[in-house]
Amino acid sequence: MTTASVDALPDALGDAAREFVAKPHGLLIGAERPEAADGGTFATLDPSTGREIAQVAHAGAEDVARAVAAARSAFTGAPWASMPAAGRERLMHALADAMEARAEELAQIESLDNGKPVGLAQYVDVNGATAHIRYFAGWPTKIEGGVLPVAAPNMHCYTRREPVGVCAQIIPWNFPLLMAAWKLGPALAAGCTVVLKPAEQTPLSALRLGELALEVGFPPGVVNVLTGDGSTGGALVDHPGVDKIAFTGSTAVGREIGAKAGRALKRVTLELGGKSPNIILPDADIEAAVKGSFQAIYFNSGQACNAGSRLFVPAERFDEVMSGLAEAASAAQLGPGLDAGTQLGPLVSAEQYERVLGYIDSGREEGAEVLTGGEAALTDSGGYFVAPTLFATTSDELRISREEIFGPVLVASPYDSLEEVAERANAGEYGLAAGVWTRDVSNAHRLAAMLHAGMVYINTWGVVDPSAPFGGFKASGIGREHGHDGLDAYLESKTVWTAL
Repeated sequence: MTTASVDALPDALGDAAREFVAKPHGLLIGAERPEAADGGTFATLDPSTGREIAQVAHAGAEDVARAVAAARSAFTGAPWASMPAAGRERLMHALADAMEARAEELAQIESLDNGKPVGLAQYVDVNGATAHIRYFAGWPTKIEGGVLPVAAPNMHCYTRREPVGVCAQIIPWNFPLLMAAWKLGPALAAGCTVVLKPAEQTPLSALRLGELALEVGFPPGVVNVLTGDGSTGGALVDHPGVDKIAFTGSTAVGREIGAKAGRALKRVTLELGGKSPNIILPDADIEAAVKGSFQAIYFNSGQACNAGSRLFVPAERFDEVMSGLAEAASAAQLGPGLDAGTQLGPLVSAEQYERVLGYIDSGREEGAEVLTGGEAALTDSGGYFVAPTLFATTSDELRISREEIFGPVLVASPYDSLEEVAERANAGEYGLAAGVWTRDVSNAHRLAAMLHAGMVYINTWGVVDPSAPFGGFKASGIGREHGHDGLDAYLESKTVWTAL
């Protein structure tokens, strides 16, 4: 397998990240880092330049079978299957410690491979991933069953909570390390074993995380990492040795995975798309609402499932809000993620770049007004930059008003009444998140009850905590991640009846 040229890597990359990126990138199966069985590889690219970072192994069906077998062996055998709960807790804390100690390295790897600003990568992705592993490290010793007061006489009845088994976890490219931690944390706490499949656009941080798990003492086979494309994920979903599937990504792919899981009667958690409404009420603090609405959509260059991509503004305050947002968007500093001054990085890939520009063209063609942006940016860089874009429209039927764009594109519309805006906000197929900006606590909670969304943010946007359930209604997914809900997705309940 070829390695990356050290001289071709950005100067801003530190020694530890440079050393990791430049070495061969095989799969992680058990304790080994093999090449793909058929020798296949693919290139992972720097979204800031479009240039190759490294070649990575492309797992096929034979590699999937090996990884699932390694996970099954670890699940049923010592030392993982017989490890006391306190042992899982200790290992998970050790992994969190290792991530914390290598925060700069992990942030640089993520920034290079994904394109996001390195400060954002460290604060959100690395710190968030570490916090998530550490939170779930506290759960193994708290998983308990109960004794049931059943009606049958002379009967002792109790429940056990047991791990589901081998879990296929397929993660997206927008927050690769963070999404890996979101899925690994509850699975490991429950006692499951994992085959982790990162997105082909961003494979590097998952491989490094898998290495760290081995380094801190996780038994081989507990965490396996397979790099590849959709065919790799498809083979993993189809494998009969997989007991549960957890997927974060597009609704279209989620529907396919859900259908397969249904036919195979496999446990499944799906965290899918969104077209999240963000509502400013007439009494809101407009300065705070503009600042918050800017972050809600342009954070991570709009590449977030819970992005506040649909803004509703009172008709009487519409021009004021649009002026503030257009000014902030036009002043945002675009650039490579590893540059210290960058506020917004590129989109992750050429495919995503063309997709977002296509939606912008569609918005223009269907009659929406571009208030700022609406074009490619930094075109001489070779990277996938799109200027922060703000559309104004009175129609809810445009493609840009209904469909998830997953880029730095905000669609704003005026409204007249609370009931009207609630109805319009709920009209789409998604139900992941929603936001309300107001000084009136009564209206805030009234709207929170009316909005069909898994998460409602009041005078804020996008707050995440490992203890707070994350997920959506309708086409935004099935199940929840984080907290007790997230842990339960990796546990089975067993009832034991004993005649006395």
